[in-house]
Amino acid sequence: MTGIRSNSNSLPASLLLAAFVFSIVIVPLNASETVYTFQQLLDDAGLTLHEPDGFIKKEPEENTVLSYEYALQHQQKKLAVRYAIRPIAMVQIDYEDPHNAAPEPNHLFPMLFQTLVSDFSRGGNSPSNEYSTSDAKSKFPAAWAAAAVMDVNHDFSTEYEQLLLLALHKNNASDAYVIILFDDYEAVKPEIDLLLESLKFK
Repeated sequence: MTGIRSNSNSLPASLLLAAFVFSIVIVPLNASETVYTFQQLLDDAGLTLHEPDGFIKKEPEENTVLSYEYALQHQQKKLAVRYAIRPIAMVQIDYEDPHNAAPEPNHLFPMLFQTLVSDFSRGGNSPSNEYSTSDAKSKFPAAWAAAAVMDVNHDFSTEYEQLLLLALHKNNASDAYVIILFDDYEAVKPEIDLLLESLKFK
């Protein structure tokens, strides 16, 4: 499994987002040479992953949009999925306003989701929808969940044309992202339905 070193300059799990007067950096808090496997991130985040049949593991690829820790590719169809796990314990907030308290990490997920939608999209319409509280709890089970579809930014992938982003959040646990890549939705709809159920909180 992919190892993650707690070095913010090279860390595959790092996420840096500018937002108004503060920035959010997500890095492991342990010693700089600590290596985190994907399974350890799942355990720390309280998540479980069920890999659907028909997929094989693919090594994560570097990109300028969002680093991720685990990837699968369908063996027969043009379809791939990438998983990014962001445990709340790894959130550090660099806040520049001395007159107000820094934002609470558990309250940032809607802003992070909209930022990622913008970053993943190469323009045009990106329809998105939040799950109801009851659906998020029953399906994942999460405190919050949302999904969006867009034409994919080729800085993230040059192999696919479409991207479906599923974002999950559970207070004091983690943010998690399921990033599904495809060209023809109708040709892979059954597999996408399985991928949307592949990552869940315990």
